[in-house]
Amino acid sequence: MQPSAIRSAIADAARAVVLPEGVGKLTATGYVPDAVVAPHFFCGEYSVDFDRAMNRGLDEVELTCRVLVGRADDRSAQDVLDRLLAGSGPTSLKAAIEAARGAPGGYALGGLAHDLHVTRIQGYRWYEHAGTQYVGAEFIIKIIGEG
Repeated sequence: MQPSAIRSAIADAARAVVLPEGVGKLTATGYVPDAVVAPHFFCGEYSVDFDRAMNRGLDEVELTCRVLVGRADDRSAQDVLDRLLAGSGPTSLKAAIEAARGAPGGYALGGLAHDLHVTRIQGYRWYEHAGTQYVGAEFIIKIIGEG
């Protein structure tokens, strides 16, 4: 699996969320950006467990992604973040990302991986990015594919 292609495909999938009117559109990158236009989703840390099956048959990736929301108003920013963290629905990042799993029996991320699953959300807190404070959280995504 190619890390940059995987991260880019995850960011593409994240852009499918539909935020409430007046919030703006979610921006997303497959890399850690110098600066963000909030709300913003990006792929960060990428770790790989090699050789989960013999002869380079399967690698397992754990991808840590972050979503950051501007803090024009503490309460409304956290409301937008909560919508993005929902387990289902049009604003759910989990649902948007897992939609990229493809059809049953098919490959995920347009053929880049065997499967993926958003396993957890963590780190709901204030983040500083490029000198600006945002409320945000981390998504942990498990991805499996050929070695």
